[in-house]
Order: sequence, then structure tokens, then C-alpha cells
Amino acid sequence: MKRLLLILSMKPNILVGGQAVIEGVMMRVPGAYSTAVRCPNGDIRIKRKEFSSITERSILWSKPIFRGIASLYEAMKMGMSTLQWSADISYPEESSEGILSKIMDFITTIFSIILAISLFMVLPMWLTTKLLSIEKEALWFNLSSGIFRIIFFVVYLFLISKIKDIARLFQYHGAEHKVVYNFESGNDLSIAEAQSFPTQHPRCGTSFMFIVLLSAIFVFAIVDTIIIYYFGTISLSTRLLFHLPLIPLVSGIGYELIKITSKNDLLIFRILKAPGILLQNITTKQPDDKMIEVSIAALKDAFGDEYDNFVGKKYTAEAIG
Repeated sequence: MKRLLLILSMKPNILVGGQAVIEGVMMRVPGAYSTAVRCPNGDIRIKRKEFSSITERSILWSKPIFRGIASLYEAMKMGMSTLQWSADISYPEESSEGILSKIMDFITTIFSIILAISLFMVLPMWLTTKLLSIEKEALWFNLSSGIFRIIFFVVYLFLISKIKDIARLFQYHGAEHKVVYNFESGNDLSIAEAQSFPTQHPRCGTSFMFIVLLSAIFVFAIVDTIIIYYFGTISLSTRLLFHLPLIPLVSGIGYELIKITSKNDLLIFRILKAPGILLQNITTKQPDDKMIEVSIAALKDAFGDEYDNFVGKKYTAEAIG
């Protein structure tokens, strides 16, 4: 931790971010993350866990692209565990332990992966193949399927935002952003101060996903061009065979782009940021004061005894949350 304090004294940026969970917020800071959840009885329950990213311990995984792949994997793993913990607290009557619970979690995860691949990979390419005769036009094919993919993504977010529980989750998402903004500003961390900030944040996971969708268009176009050049043709099954394993690479590229766009204010970067910010009008909602209270509790607990050493300074955060 002393090394981290030395780094911060030389360069004013810090990895702070998080995610919304059921009736709460998870906040991640250097060396740890903490999840705060509002219990059914109104109390706030908090769980803290120390964490060291592989990007800090490995030369390979600290390199551009690779660090994005590693960070995404760690964020997903962390997110799933904290989400499950929050569900057990919020819905204790529905939580269960043992082998049956693990089997059900596994089945749910597999189903979610299959649904995501079908909706955002297979269906866009299938529609492009059936509706347009541009299979051998690598750029135009992937641009068209990419547009379908983005449309499905936006519609999907809009539809789930109408579900009561998801809408409340999006309120906690807004609370997380407001508190991160409050912390980065260097102003006193409080409910009133946090509520003065917007719910949209340039390093949000929503913005990241949109950048990934854009990156996929160009990466897949390059791959298809190479395949068509050597084999003269390409089928839907071949595209899937080559595109699916490249998803981590596309995510790594998206991670680097979101870091660059969040730090630059040039016109091209403002254009890249704009769609993600607009999408956050769907994925973040105005939180109430109790939600802000939970988010602040998570952030303070994540820092632990080191909180006073970090608070009150202006930072440029590098986390996606």
C-alpha cells in the first residue's frame, strides 16, 4: 500500500470503479473491493475482500490488449460472485446452498452464454446473410451485421430496463457513478455532494460494450478479408468458427480504446464517447439518497484504514465500472 501511495503522489490517477448489484453496489479500489447491500430490514451489510490483479503481477498480462483481456475476465468473475452474494442477502428465502445450487448456477451461466452468442453473434450474421448478398464483401458484411448487433444491443437494454428489478439495479448503477464522480472530484464525500453529479460516466461498462461492438466490426472484417483471400469464399459457420475465439481480442482492443477516449477531448474521441454516454440514459437511473448511502459505504469500506490517505484529492480514474 505504501508503494501505491507513492505512485499516487507522483501521478494523479487511480483505479476506482465498480458495479451495481442487487440492492447494492460493489466498489473496487487499489488492493481490494467491497460490496455493500441494503438488507430487507433496512440495515447495510458490507463484505470486503483484498484483491491483486494479475495485470500487476505479470509482465505479459500488463501489456496493452492483454491487460484488457485479463481485466475483463477478473471483472466478470468478481461481478458474478458479488452479484450472487447480494442476491443471497436480498432474497434469503430463495437462496440455497449445496450441489443443487451449484448445478443451477452452472446451467444458468451456460444458458446466458448461449443466449448472448445467439442474439449478438449468430442472429446478426444470419440476417445479413439472408437479407443481403454481400457475403464476400468483408467490410460491408461486418458493417451490416455490426449495425444489426448494435440495434439488438440497444433494444435489449431498453426492454430489460422496463423490468422492475432491473430498473432498480440501474438506479444503483447511477449511484455508483455519482459516488465515483464525487470521489474523483476531491470534494467531500457525502450524499448531497454525490447527488450533484451526473449518472453518466465515460468509463462505464456500457460505454465499454459499445466500443467493443465497434471494434468487432473492423477486427472481423480484417479476418474475413484474409479468409476470403486464401479460400475464395466464406460461410456463416466459418465466420462463427473464426469470430468467436476472437472475442477476447476484440474486448482487449475495446479496453484500450475506452482508456484512450476517456483521457482525450479531441473531436474524434468525443464522437467515440458520445454513443456510450447516450446509452447510459438507459443503463443508469437517478438513485435515491439511500442508494447513494450504500454506494458511499462500499467505497469507504473498500479503502479501509487507508481511506483518509486517498480522499480529498482530484483523480483521473482508469477503471471501467
